[in-house]
Amino acid sequence: MDTKKIFSILPGASITGKLSKALTLLTDDSRKVIPGCCYVAVKGTQFDGHTAIDGAIEAGAVAIVAETAPSAAATAAGTCWVQVKDTHEANGLLMSAWNDFPSDKMVLLSVTGTNGKTTISYLVNHIFRAAWQRAGLIGTIIYDNGERRTTSSNTTPGCALLQSMLAEMVKNGCRAVAMEVSSHALVQQRTAGTNFRVGVFTNLTQDHLDYHGTMEEYYQAKKLLFTRMAAADRKSAAVINIDDAYGRRLAEELAPIMKVRTFGENEKADFRAVPKLVTLKGSQYELLYQGRSYLVRTPLIGEFNLSNSLAALAGAVCAGINLTDAINALAQSPQVPGRMELVSSVNNVQCFVDYAHTPDAVENVCKTMKALCRNGRLITIFGCGGDRDRTKRPLMGEAAARYSDLCLVTSDNPRSENPEQIIDEIMPGIPTGKQHRITDREEAIRAALEQARPGDAILIAGKGHENYQIFATETIDFSDSAVVRKFYAEKNPEGISVPSRKPEGRRNSK
Repeated sequence: MDTKKIFSILPGASITGKLSKALTLLTDDSRKVIPGCCYVAVKGTQFDGHTAIDGAIEAGAVAIVAETAPSAAATAAGTCWVQVKDTHEANGLLMSAWNDFPSDKMVLLSVTGTNGKTTISYLVNHIFRAAWQRAGLIGTIIYDNGERRTTSSNTTPGCALLQSMLAEMVKNGCRAVAMEVSSHALVQQRTAGTNFRVGVFTNLTQDHLDYHGTMEEYYQAKKLLFTRMAAADRKSAAVINIDDAYGRRLAEELAPIMKVRTFGENEKADFRAVPKLVTLKGSQYELLYQGRSYLVRTPLIGEFNLSNSLAALAGAVCAGINLTDAINALAQSPQVPGRMELVSSVNNVQCFVDYAHTPDAVENVCKTMKALCRNGRLITIFGCGGDRDRTKRPLMGEAAARYSDLCLVTSDNPRSENPEQIIDEIMPGIPTGKQHRITDREEAIRAALEQARPGDAILIAGKGHENYQIFATETIDFSDSAVVRKFYAEKNPEGISVPSRKPEGRRNSK
């Protein structure tokens, strides 16, 4: 990239001064400023990068990108000043250019929506790798650059990390990338400069209203992914779940501006599923597509995972994968950590861990598990995160109680809130006969395991793959699945085989 021309990619930029030589670095972190670099001043939720501009100039920055007019320090130092309307957008565009536009060199598929993003991105990545050997993955649990997997820090990383990761994937020979895109990332323009070939919309249910305020604002945030795709490339495709009311609205609104393909059990869906069989060993359904019928098998459990696998198939096909190849790959799809994950099966008691932390997700997974344990009880353990949307707490209680025989309400990530107060706000949604509270999460899990009878199923919801718990003064190591394994190891010193895996991922977003 000719760094003397790099600012020409910024629409409507006002440039004062010139660069005398190539830039040494492009950074949005004032702590990383080095002589000869360009510093992009971004307003964050905790810190406004504009307050660090003078310090960046003192540290040797020769170019500044900001939303304000040149400062006195910049004028005195002869610093090149680039004034833009939105430095979040400018940051993404510049980081993409700095890394030689990596998203233009691969097929990028994005997944957005409230529930299902992680599972769908995992499945799409699996299909991509089966067909094209190497593919990247960016999401809630891991980042995969085609050669190495690392624990993720955010569902959607910031501009600098995202573009450098995409550049690594190009270098490593990846032909495609499956990527989760959160509503926060869309509002904050973290994906600016990233060109997506396919965008998948899963659903929209109540979550993150502490950030967005209303469901309408939440919807508009999700819609940004597709309107930006359409503006960048009218050949890009939106793959939308029309079993969801917001999905039907989105499909209608996007039809005039871009290619739209729909999926679901809805008779009007382009990729239509007709369920056949759902068991503890997996699912089967008939796929109707372009006048033909296909049998689809997946080891994933539950009707909601039927929708997730259908989304993955539709997305992969729109990205250029042969449908039959995608179906064959799906039959061998991996277990997604913390998503309807069977962590123990002892004495005819099945114990699952799932990340469900919204009313809709909790209801779906409880409905699935209740149908699979007809001869026993469903015991559900869950809580709600602190410093997040409080209005969903009684709704979570209602959702869990609808299909559960017993609800053990406990702590999730209480953060700065009093765990007892959070539980108090969940309880009104649960009938008295079903509600029990045990604030300590490990004690709650152990209590459920102790009282389970043959034929019962246990669901531990809310944290899934997470291996930590956040309190006001500390973050501790904690894994739901590890607690289950420890319990049975103590009860059965001679050893009863239970599934095991290494816990993955620390993140503080939900």
